[in-house]
Amino acid sequence: MPVSAIKTTVSQNYRRLNQHLADFVPRKEQNYLVAEIVKTLCGEQGGEHRLLIAEAGTGIGKSLAYLQGAIPAAMLQNKRLVLSTATLSLQEQLINKDLPLFAQISEQPVRYRLVKGRQRYCCIVRLQQLVNQQQAPLEQLSFSELLAFKPDAAQQALFQAMLNAWQAGSWQGDRDSWPEPIADTLWDLVSCQSHSCTPLFPDHQDCPFHKARRDLETQDVLVVNHALLLADLGLGGGVILPPPEECFYVIDEAHHLPTIARDQAAAVSSLRQDQLWLQKMPHIGDELTKTMQNSVVSRCCDQLNDQVQLLLADYKQLQQLFKAQREWFATDTAYRFEHGELPSALHALLSGSHEPLRQMARLLDRLQGQLAEQARESGRFNRQQEALMSELAAAQLRTQHLVELWDLLLVSGERRPVAKWLEYPEAKEYVLHAAPLEMAGWLKHHLWSRCAGAIVVSATLTALNRFDYFCHQAGIHAEDQAQLLRLKSPFDYQRAELLIPQMPCEPADPAFTHALIEQLPRYLAQQQASLILFASYWQMQEVATGLRNQGWSLLVQGEASRQALLALHRERCAHGTPSILLGTGSFSEGLDLPGEQLTNLIITKLPFAVPDSPIEAAMAEAVSRRGGNPFLQITVPEASRKLIQACGRLIRQEQDAGRIVLLDRRIVTRQYGRSLLQALPPFRCTIE
Repeated sequence: MPVSAIKTTVSQNYRRLNQHLADFVPRKEQNYLVAEIVKTLCGEQGGEHRLLIAEAGTGIGKSLAYLQGAIPAAMLQNKRLVLSTATLSLQEQLINKDLPLFAQISEQPVRYRLVKGRQRYCCIVRLQQLVNQQQAPLEQLSFSELLAFKPDAAQQALFQAMLNAWQAGSWQGDRDSWPEPIADTLWDLVSCQSHSCTPLFPDHQDCPFHKARRDLETQDVLVVNHALLLADLGLGGGVILPPPEECFYVIDEAHHLPTIARDQAAAVSSLRQDQLWLQKMPHIGDELTKTMQNSVVSRCCDQLNDQVQLLLADYKQLQQLFKAQREWFATDTAYRFEHGELPSALHALLSGSHEPLRQMARLLDRLQGQLAEQARESGRFNRQQEALMSELAAAQLRTQHLVELWDLLLVSGERRPVAKWLEYPEAKEYVLHAAPLEMAGWLKHHLWSRCAGAIVVSATLTALNRFDYFCHQAGIHAEDQAQLLRLKSPFDYQRAELLIPQMPCEPADPAFTHALIEQLPRYLAQQQASLILFASYWQMQEVATGLRNQGWSLLVQGEASRQALLALHRERCAHGTPSILLGTGSFSEGLDLPGEQLTNLIITKLPFAVPDSPIEAAMAEAVSRRGGNPFLQITVPEASRKLIQACGRLIRQEQDAGRIVLLDRRIVTRQYGRSLLQALPPFRCTIE
């Protein structure tokens, strides 16, 4: 398809959009973003991998821009478009609002679908087992947890209603489309699990998850979250979603991508839980030997039992080693291994158990192959084979997870920076953790170097007015020839005042919390709609108590659901009743309170991350080890991005106005403060 034809289609869609929306306001920033997306995905710029990194400020309309540019570019080049977001709210906006609007103005039909993880779907076989417990064969292993559960009358009625609705075709079989909330404890009993709900089993082939996956093959646009996208790439790509080489990606809210990738690569293991699980493994071998009566299976099960016994002995030694190190937990429930280096005794124990774990993984894989071969020869799985296959799949997943944890724990800190720590919480069990500190190489290898093209977009991709921090984290380097685009918000930020008042002390002073309780009333008086953002949950609660003692009525995060608090806040604003919201970091991003719903934003403290978690401490340590300054290279850039996000809560529409009060004087008393201040939108600034 000629590039000119794609550009013509985009222009025609834009004209129809203008005609379709009575209140449509053309914005040059949005038009420019559309044009750059088309040029990038059509190969006119963006290097070999067609990569555009775009920061699009609030009000540009970035979601509508990338739909206008990316959908025609993908469809007319026979590519699939994958839209990946970090939040459910943006997914819902795309599916329920933006994509239906685009489908109306597009001359070419557009098919789109929200892709959810398997655990958002119900396993109909599990549901039937719950409804008909008395008919379930007691020898089944995979549904033993269901057989032990006895639902009460209300729960039984819910399960029956779900089954009836599925059979009648009035329910799609996913949690989100059920008309009422389902408790987590109940949903866990019927959700689709990879080790039990597999299309290898005939009874499961028409379960909602597998039907939904087959439906993806006919869709032009797939909406996913970052976790699902990264999970598919981690499996090699093309397992859940189409292969990366066949896809254009739009990665919105992209500033979350490196952190989500790191969290997914982390691994954890409870020693006590692992021991209990290992003790049950010989039972699976006994059942396999009895069911299959195969000499190969019998030998594998004997070898599996040998590896289990070796591991149980190693786990016992690990427990003894940890018990002897009481000083590790003298002041904290977590002990971090500095520089990622393990004590020699611990390293030796983990090294010795590494090969038994790998051997166990190989044996489980071979046993699963033997069982699958027997089922193929007979034409189908019987109930016992299905149960055993489920147990083997679950054991494989758990063993592979342990192998990945051991791999991270044993890697040299000099070769690859990894945070490693041991936790001993109130539950009094030892929990081993490991998390890679950098995912840049992984993202470059699995995503940027493989995809047909990618548009990486967010309202906050720069830190201190530069893309360097994000690009370093995300593995995007100069040789990738990515286009860097920064589009300012079209809003008039002179309609908002940034006030930095005098304060009796700075946040590091123990008296700061008391100072907030004394000072905040003067910035709340005569205000109709206020939001106060705190850096810590503890400080928010202390201040809330102090203000309430003075007679202030407050809506405090955690005292009700986010939705309930915002609904009450909006109701108060609509009726002209003063409303004051108090929240922590999660209220500084993704909170949309336009117009009269927010006119007074108070930020109590610069959003500096305190390196108190093992991962943050290890990251700072790694930068220092390379001769860098972790405060300037990590803490300040991250604080800049978060401060911009927090300030972005105020101006959400063109006519919005109001005031931001920043109660942290460090932004004017510290050398780094000037950089933080210059990176903010051009508010009217008043410094007392």
